[in-house]
Amino acid sequence: MNPSTNGNSTGLRNGQSSKLGPGVFALVIYVPDPLGRFLDDLRRDLVPHYNPRAHVSVLPPRSLSVEWQIASSQLRALSESWRPFEVELTRIAVFPVTNVIYLELGEGAEELRRMHAKASRALAFDEPFAFHPHVTLAQEILPERVEEMRERAEHLWREYQGPRRFHADRAIFVQSVPDNCWVDLAEYPLGVPVAR
Repeated sequence: MNPSTNGNSTGLRNGQSSKLGPGVFALVIYVPDPLGRFLDDLRRDLVPHYNPRAHVSVLPPRSLSVEWQIASSQLRALSESWRPFEVELTRIAVFPVTNVIYLELGEGAEELRRMHAKASRALAFDEPFAFHPHVTLAQEILPERVEEMRERAEHLWREYQGPRRFHADRAIFVQSVPDNCWVDLAEYPLGVPVAR
């Protein structure tokens, strides 16, 4: 599925924190199929009430101090300097404070950190945690279920026979809307000059 650039609900869908509301934005890179489809199925296996869209965040969810169109223009200009790159997904891990189960990144993690640093300067926000590139698999789960779900995720990841890496060539600006859904607002091809 190609991300929409017209605001239709084809992006992240639900599956992010239920504590987020309208006026919250993020910059993401979607994981393409077949790996993306596997990760969506894995996440639904772990947390059935989610309807996810596998992604890596460049800018985690945040409010904006400017209109989204102005922020989008800033991100579009930055995207010229970002070149397409490979992302490798490696192992299952758990963030200790939040109990979020996620896939660690190998190749591509440093490029995502550089992108995050540049984009964060343009769209400053006091992030609650240090930036750590990853793909979320389960969140907002009961503490007593974390170990069981981590083991299940590890088993499914071990059994997966498809690609464990993908080519990142575009970033998507998304917004949280009611009912814990996300919509795609704009798409930025990486390394493509902005039409002036």
